[in-house]
Amino acid sequence: MTEHRLLRIGGTWRAATGGATFAVEDPATGKTIAEVADAGVADGLAALDAASQAQPRWAATPPRRRSELLTATYRALTERTEEVARLITLEMGKPLAEARAEVAYGAEFFRWFAEEAVRVEGRYSTAPHGGYRILTVPKPVGPCVFVTPWNFPLAMGARKIAPALAAGCTTITKPAALTPLTMLLLARIMAEVGVPPGVVNVVTTRRSGAVVSALLADSRTRKLSFTGSTEVGRVLLRQAADNVLRSSMELGGNAALIVCADADLDVAVEGAMVAKMRNIGESCIAANRIYVEEPVREEFTARFAARMGALRLGHGLDEGVQVGALIDEDAVTRIDALVAEAADRGARVLVGGERPAGPGHFYPPTVLADVPEDARILREEIFGPVAPIISFTSDDEVLAKANDTEYGLVGYVFTRDLQRALRFTEGLDTGMLGVNRGLISDPSAPFGGVKQSGIGKEGSHEGILEYLELTYAAIDLP
Repeated sequence: MTEHRLLRIGGTWRAATGGATFAVEDPATGKTIAEVADAGVADGLAALDAASQAQPRWAATPPRRRSELLTATYRALTERTEEVARLITLEMGKPLAEARAEVAYGAEFFRWFAEEAVRVEGRYSTAPHGGYRILTVPKPVGPCVFVTPWNFPLAMGARKIAPALAAGCTTITKPAALTPLTMLLLARIMAEVGVPPGVVNVVTTRRSGAVVSALLADSRTRKLSFTGSTEVGRVLLRQAADNVLRSSMELGGNAALIVCADADLDVAVEGAMVAKMRNIGESCIAANRIYVEEPVREEFTARFAARMGALRLGHGLDEGVQVGALIDEDAVTRIDALVAEAADRGARVLVGGERPAGPGHFYPPTVLADVPEDARILREEIFGPVAPIISFTSDDEVLAKANDTEYGLVGYVFTRDLQRALRFTEGLDTGMLGVNRGLISDPSAPFGGVKQSGIGKEGSHEGILEYLELTYAAIDLP
């Protein structure tokens, strides 16, 4: 029997107004795995009621107590890794090993911000010309609305909820309709460890536009955080402007991965595999364009293509599978069209490039060589297991090509020359850079982009600052 999941509002589980539901499918089989409450505007506003009512009490909760609850969440997630990971794989498609890694990554945000919760500090100082004192007092922003994506259904929510709770803010999370089950499980776990009613609310819906718009139009909402496409981010920023909401955005990417001729090719190939294939390539920080310096282009390409072609495709729960199903049919169709368009323009398909027969939303690891500069695949975010390779002959050339995009989330550089690495660090228009490594995500580091890849930072000490306002008091003291 298909399981039914309810909304989490104000400490209770409830059906959507009118009883509407929608199906959640396993992308590897197309079969329904659960029916989920399909919230409307009234349900979203009910969640905001709950968050607003809980806000004063939660803000007044001692930081040590907030820290303890976040630590308890970290421990519970760690203890229940297999349960959470299997659910992630079922609704999102990634291999079980990667789902386990997401649980560890997501849990770490709760541990990190448990430590930050007790280190929120103000300042007391003498005014430079004397006569009074300057006091700054950090305070929680207030009720927060989170819109999270489907590709990391636990970690992207954890990256927002943990710092918000540490700062003393209540939350309403609207998870992606494709992968709502993991967020509902997280809400259950947080309730079980003792997070008070109304602090963590989860509203699942296919009517995202209407529900989120209503939340942003309500003056009780004081913060918006969104992870998703730049196109949707622009819409939400326009809506947030009406109430001048604090906003943070982690948007699209078009990451360039640069392999210099002096790179250690063992390190470069391994790093490129991680940067391209983590999460089946369905990641905003995935390597989207691989630039290889001409003297090592042939060797790197051959070694990288061999590694890509050896990956095993299948259901994420099956033993030994390294590449799971893509999220839905639209994703497969779009990626197939990008590959076909590049091939029509002269790119060579070295491995992959043809969708396998059978059920599920699968696309094989694919490597394209000799990709022309005008191919769409170099301009659009691929979000899948396809790697276009382009040669370059000078640092100035590759910097110009890498920066020729509206995005600026992350880049990757492989070189054994420290000065060269520093020139790329300063020259690339990105918020983050991996130097001789393909994995840069870390809860203790500030995650975020520049240009149209986002606003603000998540993780690190900077992450909690996104959820704090600062009150300044001038105190007369002659």
